[in-house]
Amino acid sequence: MHMSVKRLGRAVTAGLVAAAALTAATHSAEAADTLGSAAAGKGRYFGAAVAAGHLGEAAYAATLDREFTQVTPENEMKWDAVESTRNTFTFGAADQIVTHAKTQGMKVRGHTLVWHSQLPSWVGGLGATDLRAAMNNHITRVMEHYKGQIDSWDVVNEAFQDGGSGARRSSPFQDKLGDGFIEEAFRTARAADPAAKLCYNDYNTDGVNAKSDAVYAMVADFKSRGVPIDCVGFQSHFNSASPVPSDYRANLQRFADLGVDVQITELDIEGSGAAQASSYRTVTEACLAVSRCAGITVWGVTDKYSWRSGGTPLLFDGDYAAKPAYDAVLAALGGSGGDGDGGDGTVSCTATYTRTADWSTGYNGEVTITAGSEPVTSWSTTVTLTPPQQVSATWNGSPAWDASRTVMTVRPTWNGSLAAGASTSFGFTVAKNGSAAAPVVGACTAS
Repeated sequence: MHMSVKRLGRAVTAGLVAAAALTAATHSAEAADTLGSAAAGKGRYFGAAVAAGHLGEAAYAATLDREFTQVTPENEMKWDAVESTRNTFTFGAADQIVTHAKTQGMKVRGHTLVWHSQLPSWVGGLGATDLRAAMNNHITRVMEHYKGQIDSWDVVNEAFQDGGSGARRSSPFQDKLGDGFIEEAFRTARAADPAAKLCYNDYNTDGVNAKSDAVYAMVADFKSRGVPIDCVGFQSHFNSASPVPSDYRANLQRFADLGVDVQITELDIEGSGAAQASSYRTVTEACLAVSRCAGITVWGVTDKYSWRSGGTPLLFDGDYAAKPAYDAVLAALGGSGGDGDGGDGTVSCTATYTRTADWSTGYNGEVTITAGSEPVTSWSTTVTLTPPQQVSATWNGSPAWDASRTVMTVRPTWNGSLAAGASTSFGFTVAKNGSAAAPVVGACTAS
């Protein structure tokens, strides 16, 4: 989808790296208490679209590293980013994301090789012979640069029209090379990196409709003729006017039955509260019900950087607090010690953050802990600061610190037992030391 390319940010500080490593180690030792660890328990990945320019923001990197096991560059691998001038390739921003992912043990989806949008003007000006050579050269050069580092590639993106025609979309590739350009792109991609999974990716194909039927027919044809295609991506951008279709799961299954993996590649759902949470849970359960659904990627880490931020469509709000939709996804994945069935016996809690006071040198924060559908006898959550911030006081919670004093794990003092749906809170005072950034509040773990 269309996203603006952001400037590169500062490198993550050494203190944050240490804190992130400690947090990752803590979460791997606990039972499925993050999106990534819970999904892994179901044989899936749980990923996020990432912008290189935000990796220097401590809260962004901490949330990414704690919760996700796969990344997709938002813009950094698109044609205009890596080959704005013919045959001159610039990989710096994309390399930053890939390097970060590798240090965290995350998978990477390559996005995207051939797409009508974010295409340099020189491409559209080429004649057919030159265009074919440029397309194949672009695919080959980019894939060879990342050979062995990319789990799956969106080889061709959004090649079909919206509406009821099922026709191909007009683009320089379609108009000058014809229908065969998609097959040629996949064959070129297979030669460039035989180990990478090769995907076709599109939007408004989430249910059975004319557009998804056309993609289905293409994939069936490719499989019957031995054209290399391994996976189909479903972007899954939803809102109240375009909700999760009732046949979403069945549609994923019919593609899987062709012998390809299916991936939910750009998930975001506009809304809030229980309605948003219910939709996220439906999507997650659909993926879990289809054995060849490899995983889910949400299109961003935090609402504030979403391409449609006004619709608050992601799992973390602008202060990186987990939303009810987060808890719904985690429960569906069987996380937080729950059984994932949404019924009796699921012990869970949520943690939401509010800044209650603010002044030039510091602020007060409050975290509200709310029990899920079952009573809890104890809870814990983490609060990750942006260096050089420091906590100067806490109340109504018992804090424990990591070695760098960046990550504070808070457990109850006297307020651990909560009835179903009941809440308690703890607070803290932060000395800004020059940084006004909001802390990152981790997932709530209940017992």
